[in-house]
Amino acid sequence: MASRRLIFLLLAGYAVWVMYPMIWVAYSSLKDDAAIYRDAFALPPFDDLRTENYVQAWRDARFGDYLFSSLVVTVVSVTGIVFLGSMAAYALARFHHPAGRGVFWLFLAGLMIPAQLAVVPLFFELQTLGLLNSRIGLIAVYIANGLPFAVFILAGFFRSLPRSLYEAAVIDGCSEFAAFWKVQLPLARPGLITVAIFQFIGVWKEYFFAFMLTSGGVDDSARTLPMGLANLSITAQYRGSYGSLFAGIVLVTIPILLVYLLLQRQIVKGVVAGAIKG
Repeated sequence: MASRRLIFLLLAGYAVWVMYPMIWVAYSSLKDDAAIYRDAFALPPFDDLRTENYVQAWRDARFGDYLFSSLVVTVVSVTGIVFLGSMAAYALARFHHPAGRGVFWLFLAGLMIPAQLAVVPLFFELQTLGLLNSRIGLIAVYIANGLPFAVFILAGFFRSLPRSLYEAAVIDGCSEFAAFWKVQLPLARPGLITVAIFQFIGVWKEYFFAFMLTSGGVDDSARTLPMGLANLSITAQYRGSYGSLFAGIVLVTIPILLVYLLLQRQIVKGVVAGAIKG
């Protein structure tokens, strides 16, 4: 009993340590700058909630334009990662080839080597292809960056599926793609959902590649929400308008929280199933 109580206290303390900064940012977004400077940790007065901070953040950071760009980039990138990653993982898990293990380890190298090391050649490659400062170029980078994780997770799911199901589908007249699409892929649904959720969160909040690959042109239509939040942060440092900065952080964080709250059971199922099956 004592050990359980100690573990509970440790976990509760860690939860408070992690959650309090988020809660502090949330209620500070409803305070004016004078109140933040006067007492940073005090709750906002309920009769004077500064909801105009959200209006200012939305207007100054052009969150409307950046939100549309983030939605396009994130949805297309996650779709490409799940689709291409599932096919690659299925081929590596189901079919035996002398180069198969080498290709699988090549994908794993994408998880071991920091992608930031390739940003210089990647920059010049996209510039040569005419994809710099464009959504297409950014989406291509995100898909390539997310494939190693998708292949690593999904390969374990496909290896665990009974081969008899594949053989029965082929005997019944299914082609290789039909057996994959109609039989194998639906059975790997927990892994697909897990990969999609983690990649959604990663792409939605990604800043480094967005800054390096979309901030050099006059046209800023390819810039995403983290870029807008960074601009708002720079503005807040000079103006001292931290209320609007906190409001911008809340606006960027809300979609991630909603996705996690709505799909937290699928996340846990996918992670546990992948750990058992892998």
